[in-house]
Amino acid sequence: MSSVTYEPPQEIVIEGTEIELNQFLKLSRAVSSGGEGKALIQQGAVRVNGEVETRRSRKLRSGDVVRLAGRGIYRVKGADQESH
Repeated sequence: MSSVTYEPPQEIVIEGTEIELNQFLKLSRAVSSGGEGKALIQQGAVRVNGEVETRRSRKLRSGDVVRLAGRGIYRVKGADQESH
């Protein structure tokens, strides 16, 4: 029997209504530099809403879920969105 635990995505509040994927990875502290984020995106290690994303400039909006292989799951939250 394997024990699988589910951890909800970590919510990352952004300013405004959208943010580029590479900026979001740095904001969430999932990566320590833009170069590290670029490499992970190019390697296909980043998924947005369940789909592999290879565009650094992909626009993320409130509610989007970013999964970074081996590093975590993050949900984009607009600054104007109320807590649930």
